[in-house]
This record gives sequence, structure tokens and C-alpha cells, in this order.
Amino acid sequence: MNRLWVRLLLSHAVVAVVAGLTAYLVVRVVAPQLYDHEARMMAGHGMLAGRGMRAVAVAAMNNALLIGVLAGVAAALVAGAYGARRIMLPLEAVSSATHQLAAGRYDQRVALPRERELAAVAEDVNTLAERLAETEARRVRLIGEVAHEMRTPLTVLDGYVEGLVDGVFAPGPQVLDEMSAEVRRLRRLAEDLSALSRAEEGRLDLRPVETDLARVAAAAAERLRPQVEDAGVELAVEAGPPVPLRGDPDRLAQVVTNLVGNALAATPAGGRIVVRAAHRDGQAQVEVADTGVGLAEADLDRVFERFYRVGPRAGSGIGLTISRKIAEAHGGTLAAASAGPGRGATFTLRVPAGAPGA
Repeated sequence: MNRLWVRLLLSHAVVAVVAGLTAYLVVRVVAPQLYDHEARMMAGHGMLAGRGMRAVAVAAMNNALLIGVLAGVAAALVAGAYGARRIMLPLEAVSSATHQLAAGRYDQRVALPRERELAAVAEDVNTLAERLAETEARRVRLIGEVAHEMRTPLTVLDGYVEGLVDGVFAPGPQVLDEMSAEVRRLRRLAEDLSALSRAEEGRLDLRPVETDLARVAAAAAERLRPQVEDAGVELAVEAGPPVPLRGDPDRLAQVVTNLVGNALAATPAGGRIVVRAAHRDGQAQVEVADTGVGLAEADLDRVFERFYRVGPRAGSGIGLTISRKIAEAHGGTLAAASAGPGRGATFTLRVPAGAPGA
């Protein structure tokens, strides 16, 4: 920073000196010619111009020029110092803030200078600090949420193991089934976290082919029909004409499965789930609507956040997050709509028809 300060001062001084030297050279060439012209004019009027007068005139011009150059250099140094200070102070503030950010202190902010260009740099640094703070907060929250998710099955397994060791439980099929269910829960959580990590890093493994979204959605919903009917909920699949697109049928089926599973968790016995597939406005679309507990307006977008749960919409809390990432990887969207709590909800997957997978 100090070297830049010196260079700014020197640049102003050099400009002043060069301007003075240029003026001096011009005067050295022009002044004698002006004096000779004036002498001829005086001679024409019968007046004499001696050589002494010529020397005096040139010396006076040189002195005036020297004073002007020195004054110009002094003014340039003062202006350069002022300008350099106006530039250096914001840059030093930005440098200090970036060092603080590198050290993990994300609450640092840079005051905006009056210069528009420097203010833009300061705003960028402040935006970076905000994003880093948000990322760090999400990271800490994610660690806590993952730990919480793992704690429950691990506690259950630990209880069963202690019971088996102490002879409280007999190693029968029921106990082993309960332990196996908790192990599967842990494995499913690990797989979901791995899929979420790949999705957020843009590394989802898509295998796009020409496929029919209506057929994919219908097949995914029908696989869950026994589970839905056992819960006393009606499942209606309305898949009409083919809905062709280019995408990964397995990933798209994963989205529909997640949506139907969430709808089942939110719909009490006697309720209804409808799966519709259609081609609308140049997009392939799947709707999963239920008559369940519904969503508040504030939750319509938050349900897609990691580990965010609304009422009975449970599971690992990242199924909808992964589903939205899959939709985005196909160049599409996944959105939720609801008339309010107790009035059901509709999740809509839209993918450009014929759009290649990412």
C-alpha cells in the first residue's frame, strides 16, 4: 500500500515536471524569435533594441517559468497526496476486512466511500462477507441437524444392545427387526446426505434419455399404492397422453416418489392424493396434490430447505431439497402451493420438454 502511495505522488510530480520542461523548451525556442521580431518592429520606428535587453527579457521569462514549474510541482504533490489518501484509505479498509474474513470473522463490514468505483468494491466485499456468514451459519446448523438425526437411531440401538447384554431382551426376531429398522434409517440418512451433497455441488449423476414423464410418474406412484391404501388414503393417478422429454427417468421417479411420500405423511385416513402428468405451455409437468394438513404461506418455500419440517411432513427432512435440486438439474422447477393450513397442498414439477439433462 505504501509503495502505491509513493507511486501516486511521483506520477503527479512527473506530470508537473514534464509539463514544465516542455514549456521551458518551447520558451527557449520561441522567446528569441519573439524578441527578434520585436526588435525589427522597433527598428522600423527608428528605435534601437540592444542585446542587453534581449538577455534581460530571456532571463525574466526563464525565472517566471522556473517559478511556475516549482509552483506546479508543489501543487501536483499536494493534489497527489490528497488524491492518494482518498484512494488509499478505502483500499486499506477493504484489505483489513478481507484479512478479517480470511480469519473467519464474517461480521466485518466496509464503510462505503464517496467515490462510486471504490464504493462498488466495498459493496462487493460486504456482500461476500454476508454470503460467507450465511454459509457458515448453514454449515453449523447442518452439523447440528445431522447430529440430531443420528442421535435418535443410535440411542435406540444403544438401548437394545445394552438390553441384550444385560439379558433384559432376548435376541428374538422382533428385537432384531427393530434394530434392523434403525440401521436402515441410518443408512437412508447417509445416502440422502450423500445425494444432497452431490446435488448442491452440481454433481448429480444424470443419465438423460428420451422418456415419457407421464409413464414415469404413474409407475412411481403405483409403486407406493399399497402403502397409501394401507394408510386408508385414496390414490388417483391421472396420466393421460404421453409427455415426452429428455431426462433421467430414475431421478424423475425419485422426485415423484418423494412428493407422494410427503403427501401421504401429511394426509390423514380418508384423504386423497392425486398425481397428474400433462404437457402445458411447452413444459412437461407433474402435480402431486393432497387433501392433508396444508401449508402456511411462509412455509411454501421453506419446505425445500434442508431438515426443515412442517407438521407431519417428516422423513429425513431433505427429500424435498434433493427433489428440487434434481428438477433444477433438468432445467426445471419444483414449487409448492397451498390454500392454507388444513386445506391440502400441491407440489408441481415442471421440466422443459425435450430439455437435456445437466
